[in-house]
Amino acid sequence: MPIPANAPGRVSADNRFGWPGGYFEGRFKGSAVTVRVDTGGEPLRLLVDGIVRATLVEPGESQFTVSGLAKGEHAVRLEKVTESQSGGPRFLGFYTKGIAIKAQARARQIEFIGDSHTVGYGNTSPVRECDGAKVRATTDTQLAFGPLAAKALDADYRVIAYSGYGVVRNYAGKMPGENLPFLYPRAVPGDAALMVADSKWQPRVIVINLGTNDFSTALKPGEAWKDADALHTDYRAKYVTFIRSLKAAQPQAKFVLMAAANFAPDVADVAAQTGATMLRVPTLEVTGCNWHPSLKDHREMAALVETAVAPLF
Repeated sequence: MPIPANAPGRVSADNRFGWPGGYFEGRFKGSAVTVRVDTGGEPLRLLVDGIVRATLVEPGESQFTVSGLAKGEHAVRLEKVTESQSGGPRFLGFYTKGIAIKAQARARQIEFIGDSHTVGYGNTSPVRECDGAKVRATTDTQLAFGPLAAKALDADYRVIAYSGYGVVRNYAGKMPGENLPFLYPRAVPGDAALMVADSKWQPRVIVINLGTNDFSTALKPGEAWKDADALHTDYRAKYVTFIRSLKAAQPQAKFVLMAAANFAPDVADVAAQTGATMLRVPTLEVTGCNWHPSLKDHREMAALVETAVAPLF
């Protein structure tokens, strides 16, 4: 028997969930539950009653059964662990021979938009020196600041984030014109197909953390801005436009804009123009992969986000 699933993350028409942090939850009465999935070769964590029962990685369609459960009601959850910038797993459902219970979404919803910091890039790594494989193996979006804050607030969450991307400029000027606002409408980040309309997703708060990649590297000859001042001006203008487009789609949402020291004045200006709340991120230890936030950093940021967001519900 199929189990109805609560799926707050963005899911494509063919049930792919390519953005980081996606998850599916269901409830049932019975002694066993089966999940069917095509992992796409990505690690997917399966939990029953909050306990990790398996991490599914093998590519191709497969199913995994957790059996021997005590009689009574149980909760099952499948969650995306790392980041995929192309492709994406496909969720094919939860099943039980017992009794399926209607899925219950949480009363609160939060959306997080950002870059590698929002992804949780290399956050579980004990060292800063990482190659691509190490980054993939040590990235856990579920332990990034967004999901941590959302769980503390008992909110469903959606993460729309892409490592290396900014508002108008990506890291080191790569992929000009293809920035986070350009990718945002996509159902899956590596596919041009647009997201499916989802009337159930109406976040009360949208938290954005963008700007690190816009300003972390010096401008190179041939880029679109004549100097740093022009880049900052363009960043502010395009950021305001992006937020206004989000407001048009989600008029009920309040906005929290995160900012590090080197672009805090820009974000303060954007917040003033859009009626958003600005959240200053303190200096972090950045001992994760390639000088990214550590688990300790993410816990610190999560606490700040929780404090900023709680009054907005």
